[in-house]
Amino acid sequence: MRIIHVPRRFVTDEWGGSETFIAETSYRLEKKGYQMEIFTSKALDTTGFELYRGIPIRRFSYSYPYIGLSKKSRAMLDKKAGNLFSFSLMHALQKTKDVDVIHLDTGKRLGGIVRYCALKKHIPYVISLHGGNLAVPKEEQETWTEPTKGTLEWGKLLGLWVGSRRVLNDAAAIICVGKDEYEAMSKKFPDKQVEYLPNGVDIDRFAYGNGPSFRSLHGIGKDRFVFLTVARLDVQKNQLGLVRQLPSMVKKIPNAHLVFLGHITSKEYVATLTSEAKALGVEDRITLIGGIPYSSTELVDAYHSADCFVLPSLHEPFGMVVLEAWASEKPVAVSQRGGLTSLVSEGKDGMFFDPEAPEDNASSISSVLGNLAANPELRKKLGEEGLKTAKESYSWDSITSRLETIYRSINENSVS
Repeated sequence: MRIIHVPRRFVTDEWGGSETFIAETSYRLEKKGYQMEIFTSKALDTTGFELYRGIPIRRFSYSYPYIGLSKKSRAMLDKKAGNLFSFSLMHALQKTKDVDVIHLDTGKRLGGIVRYCALKKHIPYVISLHGGNLAVPKEEQETWTEPTKGTLEWGKLLGLWVGSRRVLNDAAAIICVGKDEYEAMSKKFPDKQVEYLPNGVDIDRFAYGNGPSFRSLHGIGKDRFVFLTVARLDVQKNQLGLVRQLPSMVKKIPNAHLVFLGHITSKEYVATLTSEAKALGVEDRITLIGGIPYSSTELVDAYHSADCFVLPSLHEPFGMVVLEAWASEKPVAVSQRGGLTSLVSEGKDGMFFDPEAPEDNASSISSVLGNLAANPELRKKLGEEGLKTAKESYSWDSITSRLETIYRSINENSVS
């Protein structure tokens, strides 16, 4: 079978959950004899063609259909939630022959392009919902359109032409990475094939790492109790919530130290992080590291340098980094939000906190992390159970097999 993935962007040095899903499943399907390809835009990477682990990536020129859009605003849209259009990608899909399934990893105008071409060529397409839009607060959704304020949008005509609003309706199947989204889509489309397919993790890769080397590289003392967060530096991921409760945490954990590892999507947010840390007098207890390439051994070392993994997101569709922490046998503490509530089992393989609770509340970040730091037996148990959960339910081999079943069922239904 020949499968073409179409994500909004695919950038090896600004990695995210959708890139990981595409890369890991495509690599394994190739080994099973599938022909996998990636068609995407040149957002953040103008390389027209390259191979990633043997998978061809073809990038196409694109534009944002707004009059008066500044270069800075375009860059912001490239980073996050940009509703782009690509005539060259559309042309390539129309000309490409012998495609069995198109796997769409985005929506909006690019999703409309896939829908339009797939229907014209009688090719089934599936769409993966990676983003958890159901849980995104209205205030954050408004930040997505902030770069386009003051511009004149003419792209609605393009969306109407390719049927952007019918992408879900006309898909052969909808694949949901989060349980909450799966339940919502099942109710909305009772007669459609809706599948719950979570992300996975490479168990063997994360099993061994050099934590002391990572600490030495970044000047983190051996005596520090490290809370690691791996996530893009962004309002959604709520690193600021951790910073604001760090003074309270230090009273319970005198050697507490935060490590934030992730790509920067908002320079303004990072500026706020650093200024508040200085105002609170805790800047020497925070190590901020830019994004590390997913393929780098330093990423694995980062997990093994930690005493505890923390994900304080205000909303989260799934939480692939939790799987990576589990595979590294680290205890995890996460927000009781979105897909994390169905991923983590409280007290068994992780702990929950309320990311917005005041520090003196028993469910606050400070309280939960303080209790976890004071209980080494609990941390050991959570790490062991987390590794067990990852092995039993989230290996990439099992996730890929489930995806293969979806592809085959769609292809058979389209032929019949």
